[in-house]
Amino acid sequence: MKRFQLTVLAAASFAVATPAMAQSSTNVTLYGVIDAGVAYVNNVATGLNAKGAHNFQAVSGIGQGNRWGLKGTEDLGAGLKAVFVLENGFNLMNGTMLQNSRMFGRQAYVGLQSAQAGTVSIGRQYDSVVDFVSPITSAKQWATQYGAHIGDIDNLYNSFRVSNSIKYTSANYSGFSFGALYGFSNQPNTGGGTGFSNNNAFSIGAGYANGPLTAALAYMHLSSPGTTNANGAVSNDYSSATDIFYTSAVDKHDIAAAGVSYAIQAATVGFVYSYAKVNYVNQSSIRVNTFELNGKYQFTPRLLAGLAFVYSDGSVSGATALSGISKGTKPRWFQVNAGTTYSFSKRTETYLNGVYQRATGDAVVAAIDNVGGPTGTGAQSQIALIAGVRHKF
Repeated sequence: MKRFQLTVLAAASFAVATPAMAQSSTNVTLYGVIDAGVAYVNNVATGLNAKGAHNFQAVSGIGQGNRWGLKGTEDLGAGLKAVFVLENGFNLMNGTMLQNSRMFGRQAYVGLQSAQAGTVSIGRQYDSVVDFVSPITSAKQWATQYGAHIGDIDNLYNSFRVSNSIKYTSANYSGFSFGALYGFSNQPNTGGGTGFSNNNAFSIGAGYANGPLTAALAYMHLSSPGTTNANGAVSNDYSSATDIFYTSAVDKHDIAAAGVSYAIQAATVGFVYSYAKVNYVNQSSIRVNTFELNGKYQFTPRLLAGLAFVYSDGSVSGATALSGISKGTKPRWFQVNAGTTYSFSKRTETYLNGVYQRATGDAVVAAIDNVGGPTGTGAQSQIALIAGVRHKF
């Protein structure tokens, strides 16, 4: 990835106010991803009870989310650095900002970094499930957002971020790293609010990457996400038309995930497991265990192909709020991801991907993530095809 670096000399601006301070410099990097394609999806509807139809559409950021960002460091001496990231997400097709029209909705944080002790940062950030386990999924490697797990209920495709968060990320200790995050509700225990835990979040995770082996595990807990406290840890971007599990108010949301991958010459095989439980305020709930087996093969330095099988096993309790998703207590979904990526250079590549999803058991709706809307009731299968091009700078 080619990056443009700007050096900002801070000595001049501080010379008068703080003459005792030594000269320092801040290195700032401008970076980004531009991704667009053309997609075909069948059974696309505007709501769970609407009739679906075929849809040909120009799409933005399905292969990888469009973004531009600034990140920087300042050497403070004695192995300590100041770090920051400001990252904007946007729709390439119409120029609008994503993440509920936030200026820097993907990431926005500042912190201190030590080569020995790790990094502490504060702002809007990724959780530990995204940091550690998500990179092992096929969707994050080559299968595009269409290849995410049903409704992205495990957030392994990073459908939402955590605001008001303080985060610790360890240094790399011979391939081993770990981290934790806490997102504040920013609400007091007195007055009109329901307290400190109304829309707060926390996560913890660890990973190991050394040679051909990569392994990771993580846990995340959300309390009243995106409900009464709009200024809490997870707000506004928690639900969308394709996140079918968030159509009712959520009381608690728990996610546990683990993954492992192993490279054998040009081939890499991976396995990911996730457990997600959503408790709704009306006392209903759903649990989903998802199993993904994925593989990819680097045929040439330019050509990569991948294949993945995903099975999601659900269990519903008090299904009043889930009548558009399941007709009983045992909804299940089966999904196949297949795709290829061809690299013209280190910065520019094209991709062709296909996803097939089938609702089985008591599930009444298939809903490939971010295809424009969930399928109508009774449409238990869905196919999505996309051809796209991506440039990184």
